[in-house]
Amino acid sequence: MRALSIAATGMLAQQTNVEVISNNIANINTTGFKRQRAEFQDLLYQDLLRPGTQSSDTGTVVPSGIQIGLGVKPAAVYRIEEQGNILITDNPLDLAINGHGFLQVELPSGETGYTRAGALGRSPDGDLVTANGYVIQPGITIPDDALTIDINGSGEVFVNLSGQTAPQNVGQIQLATFPNPAGLHAIGDSLFLETAASGVAVVGTPGSAGFGEIQQGALETSNVNVVAEITNMITAQRAYEMNSRVIQAADEMLASIAQLR
Repeated sequence: MRALSIAATGMLAQQTNVEVISNNIANINTTGFKRQRAEFQDLLYQDLLRPGTQSSDTGTVVPSGIQIGLGVKPAAVYRIEEQGNILITDNPLDLAINGHGFLQVELPSGETGYTRAGALGRSPDGDLVTANGYVIQPGITIPDDALTIDINGSGEVFVNLSGQTAPQNVGQIQLATFPNPAGLHAIGDSLFLETAASGVAVVGTPGSAGFGEIQQGALETSNVNVVAEITNMITAQRAYEMNSRVIQAADEMLASIAQLR
């Protein structure tokens, strides 16, 4: 009874689908979060009668044959790199990336991480850091006596110091882009690592060709669409129920066979 195992693969696939959707909904308020979508592929087919097989000695062939599918499997979970909304916070150390690109972060392991979560702060040494205290690369230090901090769309950081009339440039924020950002490896904490699938990072100045602009005093919200996710959840739930009904029907068929005398 192939239907039992086929329906079981369908239930496992929809379970994965629900898990992806639930993660999207859970991160609806996560800064810079990108929603994900599960993709599926059909499994191998069992050829009971192969298409194109000769059906007579005169050369006639079977036009379609008999191929029985063996179910479904998860193929990939894609990250949708769609721009999220820009939320104005008026916090001078909140940075939103309007367009392509990631902030570069120095991880404790020495690796370079990448993030679009621009809720930054200052370390005890005055360095610009993420919410976890990881230093933004290239490093930018804000003087202790800075009165104001201004960051323009090109990522230049200016501070006004006591006793000085002209603002002082203390650093330049740079962004990194990838040929395939969906291929980045997510490690949690809104951080990603470069992989062979993502391609090598291309570093450039915000606002230049191929790079987004920096918007100070704002954050990029999650790009999760609640209505779409709830709709997808209902569809996945119904698909799971239908596969469970197939298992029930197959069980009833086997029970009928067992009762034959």
